[in-house]
Amino acid sequence: MSKELPARPETVDDTLRVAVVASEYNSEYVDGLIRFAQNELATIAPNAAISLVRVPGSFEIPIAVQAVAKNQKPDAILAFGLLFDGETLHASLIATAVTEALMKISLDQSIPVLHEVLVAKGIEQAKIRCLSPEMNRGTEAARAAVRIIHALRQISKGAGVLSQSGSDGLSGGPF
Repeated sequence: MSKELPARPETVDDTLRVAVVASEYNSEYVDGLIRFAQNELATIAPNAAISLVRVPGSFEIPIAVQAVAKNQKPDAILAFGLLFDGETLHASLIATAVTEALMKISLDQSIPVLHEVLVAKGIEQAKIRCLSPEMNRGTEAARAAVRIIHALRQISKGAGVLSQSGSDGLSGGPF
């Protein structure tokens, strides 16, 4: 896992609609993800409209993400939850099921779903990823959301299409 956050994208003035679906379970940590994501969006996308849906636990996140995607049609959805890796396979089973469901919803609905349902090995790891600014996954999700929304909008405008002009075959796009 990376030890640093991706660089902050340029500020966008566009109106972005971002939904957050977050687990109530392990709320101390999940609330940190939400707070950092909201703060980052306020900086890089000051015109963003953010909605928040809370669900009981991480396993319930996909059904709410699906409902939000169908009913709200946001530009991106941030999925936040925290599982602690314990002595049984429970956390692993939930993490795998959630991961597969979120990817399917994202592709089926053509809406980016930023997956930050984390599995932590302990409290210190959870604190670093959820409560500290250095590696906060809420910040990371906000930055990735703005980047993917921008990329998808460029694609819909026809930008980024490779052409055959030029000897390298890569001319014509914003690469």
